[in-house]
Amino acid sequence: MVATPEKSAALTLEAFLALPDTKPAQEYSQGTITRKPMPKAKHSRLQSRLARTIDLVAEEKKIALALTELRCTFRDRSIVPDIAVLRWQNLPRDEDGDIGDNVNRPPDWIIEILSPDQSVTLVMEKIIFCLEQGTELGWLIDPAVKAITVFADKLPRVYRSDNTTPLRVLEGLDDWQITAPEIFDWLKVE
Repeated sequence: MVATPEKSAALTLEAFLALPDTKPAQEYSQGTITRKPMPKAKHSRLQSRLARTIDLVAEEKKIALALTELRCTFRDRSIVPDIAVLRWQNLPRDEDGDIGDNVNRPPDWIIEILSPDQSVTLVMEKIIFCLEQGTELGWLIDPAVKAITVFADKLPRVYRSDNTTPLRVLEGLDDWQITAPEIFDWLKVE
């Protein structure tokens, strides 16, 4: 089953945000609601391990924070990236100095992990939209073909599981290197 958009004629962004949260999450774009597919084991493994790894290299130095399934609302959309990485200075804060609940900006780095029943076109369109709104870097991880597409400059670049070239990471994390084979090795449970 492929996740398909559901058109809701008069639904505004404000009306969408007033709806109760669902599991799996729903996303909103110009009156259209799309339900994210429920993650399966490979998706979940890559998501949790990658977020944890990013936090290990970025959080202590207060460079960035990787947050999973975080709603980000900006422009005319409300999206829930698999991993939203926010630079330290862009983290929302409440009046107590704690991390704030609402993110009203695009993530600095968006990471999406393709599920078997997810439209690659819709996911790529979401990443491209984020880049147009100021996101610095986007990754689309496809566990089925073991490839990572990196969106950063003018043209996306695909890294397959046999390519040991370090992937582009968020600026400021330049001393950290990770490759597609390293990421896909996390799926092994021998």
